[in-house]
Amino acid sequence: MSQHNITNDSLALALMLVVIALLVSGKEKLGLGKDIIWSVARAVVQLIIVGYVLKYIFDLNNGWLTVLMVLFICVNASLNARKRSSNIENALVISFIAITVSTTSTLAILVLSGSIEFMPMQVIPISGMIAGNAMVAVGLCYSNLNQRFADNRQKILEMLSLGASVKLASAKLIRDSIRAAMIPTVDAAKTVGLVSLPGMMSGLIFAGIDPVKAIKYQIMVTFMLLGTASLSTIIAGYLAYRRFFNARAQLNPVGKS
Repeated sequence: MSQHNITNDSLALALMLVVIALLVSGKEKLGLGKDIIWSVARAVVQLIIVGYVLKYIFDLNNGWLTVLMVLFICVNASLNARKRSSNIENALVISFIAITVSTTSTLAILVLSGSIEFMPMQVIPISGMIAGNAMVAVGLCYSNLNQRFADNRQKILEMLSLGASVKLASAKLIRDSIRAAMIPTVDAAKTVGLVSLPGMMSGLIFAGIDPVKAIKYQIMVTFMLLGTASLSTIIAGYLAYRRFFNARAQLNPVGKS
């Protein structure tokens, strides 16, 4: 199969797609022009930097440097997940624990099972996929917790006044938040191959890999994303819910932690 090569001229022509988006934004007065330009410029710069960094790390093939890169990915994912945690104290720490535990656990299973080798060329890209999925799931869990605690405030107060423990009064809200946070991952697993051809599978096929082998890798990715989403949201949900109460097991006022 012939190898594809993206030249600078190809990228320049592909930039016309961004120009189309800018024209649509301007014509419809969407006000997204500056955001589109900034996001594209930032993406290009970030990807160029990451590309050279990864090339350097891959050439070194150092285990400790690989571990540090995985931790760097987890820290950045935690910082982004925290943005949805307006009423949750220590959300950065909770996010880091949830994302790091789920990411490292998934990586350990993949390495021990022989699905991937412990080398930067395989571990780092997979870590990015896992941590990114966990980041979205944890962020959605925070959003749902905030919304549900606000909507069910009176019900929680009534349960506490009747002697219910903090955990009992919060149990349904935690379960519903975890369930809602996992819906995008579950829906994606339901439609994979029917509605969309995911990035890893498409990339492997585009690179000339046998489609059957590419499918096996995508099945592995599906298993890994489902496991990561469930583990990270369970950890985040059960660590975060207590932040809606004070030390005397009283529900905090809305907007305070």
